[in-house]
Amino acid sequence: MNLIDILPLYYKGNITMEELQEILSTEINDLATASNETIDQCFVNTATDILSRYEEIYGLEVDVTKSTEFRRERIRAKIRGIGTVTKQMIVDTAKSYSNGDVEVIEDPANYSFKIRFIGTLGIPANMADLTLTIEEIKPAHLQYTFEYTFNTYNDLSAYTYDYLANFTYNQLREEELDA
Repeated sequence: MNLIDILPLYYKGNITMEELQEILSTEINDLATASNETIDQCFVNTATDILSRYEEIYGLEVDVTKSTEFRRERIRAKIRGIGTVTKQMIVDTAKSYSNGDVEVIEDPANYSFKIRFIGTLGIPANMADLTLTIEEIKPAHLQYTFEYTFNTYNDLSAYTYDYLANFTYNQLREEELDA
């Protein structure tokens, strides 16, 4: 914000007033920026400097070597995991780590459940942390397994051999292919 622009026109050209308003504008802009940065720290989605504080509050190990977004993801998952554990809570937690749709299949007779990743191909990147989070929030007597989605031979049969030859085995198995 430039304060001279909101003053009456007769102040324009007054060197003393323009210098004063420029100094005040700089100070106000710096204050507004600092205020916005402080407000950003109050929310996990925008926090940077105090992520370690959030991690301590939620009982997570502080690891500053991990990326900011990765740390936020863990905190958000932990926040979702507070309270009575429900099927939806496990779905939401797994979704936050996989960035795709997740289905939870309950098997009460065997005291277990299956977490099926249906929105992404392959094994999600943060499985170690997801496993730790699931262990923390699930009832102790329940067992669980993960089920992943991969491209199958039938999925790939629509493509020519020459096209498929451009990919590695893992790419064919875990990536969406363009037609």
